[in-house]
Amino acid sequence: MKRQKRNPNDRAFHKGYVAAMEGRNHNSCPHENGSQHQEWVNGWRQGRQDYWSGFGRAALAQRMANM
Repeated sequence: MKRQKRNPNDRAFHKGYVAAMEGRNHNSCPHENGSQHQEWVNGWRQGRQDYWSGFGRAALAQRMANM
């Protein structure tokens, strides 16, 4: 049985969120432009907001499980 590929936009959002929680700059986005770039930046913004709100590694793990 073949596995379904993950949605690239969801994957970009997840990677952006993790990058923000690790303290990386939003200029470190690996995508030049397009929908994946926008989703990565959206994930980065959400991760940065959660980081500033005081969420830690446990919250990161829970959020990733819910995505």
